[in-house]
Amino acid sequence: SPPTPSASLRWCDVAEVITLAGVTAYGYHGVLDSERQEGQDFIVDVSMDVDTTPAAHSDDVTQTVNYAEVAADIVAIIEGEPRNLIETVMAQIADTVMANYELIQSATITLHKPQAPVGVPFGDVSIRTQCHREVPVVIAVGANLGQPDETVTGAIGQLDDIPGVWGVRASPLYRTTPVGGPEQDDYVNAVVLASTSLSPHRLLLQLQQLENLWGRTRTVRWGPRSLDLDLVQYGDPGDGSEQLVSDEVLELPHPRAYQRAFVLVPWQAIDDAAALTVDGVVTEVSVLLAGLGSSAVTEIDPTR
Repeated sequence: SPPTPSASLRWCDVAEVITLAGVTAYGYHGVLDSERQEGQDFIVDVSMDVDTTPAAHSDDVTQTVNYAEVAADIVAIIEGEPRNLIETVMAQIADTVMANYELIQSATITLHKPQAPVGVPFGDVSIRTQCHREVPVVIAVGANLGQPDETVTGAIGQLDDIPGVWGVRASPLYRTTPVGGPEQDDYVNAVVLASTSLSPHRLLLQLQQLENLWGRTRTVRWGPRSLDLDLVQYGDPGDGSEQLVSDEVLELPHPRAYQRAFVLVPWQAIDDAAALTVDGVVTEVSVLLAGLGSSAVTEIDPTR
């Protein structure tokens, strides 16, 4: 039977927090003439949720957030064009931090104006914002052991239980003849569209943990699966937000998705404008399917 989220799901922390506190710079922001002429100190604190797993394994600074660069960006904004409102300054800082550092999944930013012309004794004036990344993802789901219909349906329902994943939408279920590997039973396949604030590697780890909860083993290449969750695409190639990854752990977009009708057929069913990057070229899934010709992928009648 499907594992129960409340009893069985024990997700690890979605990220580590890198905190940069007390970044101070002199600026000329404010609505009063004295603020524009004399200026004052502004102080910024930033807490960044970052997937540090790749950096922890590689000891490579390029695989984490360089907080010195974050601090320099903040200082440049404070020392830059004067603004009437700290709300405007805050928006600039938040937009810059989230746009320039893709590894930041979410951030809490506080901007202090301790010398604001309040007119009465006070300790501080500050504004705080919280922002998170929202990336569309495509996940392929498959199983051919046990009761695969129930497994695929149950696993799709549990994707919403992963912190940092939301808006899960699933295609119909399809029955598929196995491709490659040893002789085995037909698969049940589906494709899920969702949004996430997780990095590609962190999302992959969470998908693997869900596979493990359903008894997934990795002893035979392309062998029977109790549950298979493949991250097919991260970001949208249509708007330039797609993230391309190629390392020893993950390759994005999935390098064989364009050859797999059991991925393309359900994907097309849930998104008729779906497109996949193949050899650097963004190609509509409908075009890829036409190139595959006939395939043994049959929609499962939910009323049966």
